Amino acid sequence: GLELSHCVGASSLGPAVPWRSGGPCKMKRVRTVFKPEQLERLEQEFLKQQYMVGTERVDLAATLHLTETQVKVWFQNRRIKWRKQSMEQKAAKLSQFGVIQPATADSTDSKDHEEDTVDVEL
Repeated sequence: GLELSHCVGASSLGPAVPWRSGGPCKMKRVRTVFKPEQLERLEQEFLKQQYMVGTERVDLAATLHLTETQVKVWFQNRRIKWRKQSMEQKAAKLSQFGVIQPATADSTDSKDHEEDTVDVEL
């Protein structure tokens, strides 16, 4: 299920906005905390394949006692992390050879990276 934190009341910015038409206040979803065993299994599956779809995702979710959406979002976030690591490794190799890189993602504020991740359940 979808876990929601406490209601955020009206502020000086204006009245509270209904979250998904769910009520008179804005609700924020609580971040999923995975158990170490779940993370280990998810990482093993990611090493085999970067995209988990269909019955494979349903089966993995059931095995790990997670929702299908939690597994889907974990894979989305893990692919983003993998791409970032790949870019950093490529930049490091190029810098070894004296090739100057244009400004990379890691030169920006870490807050910007948080916007890349998807942590929403539908």
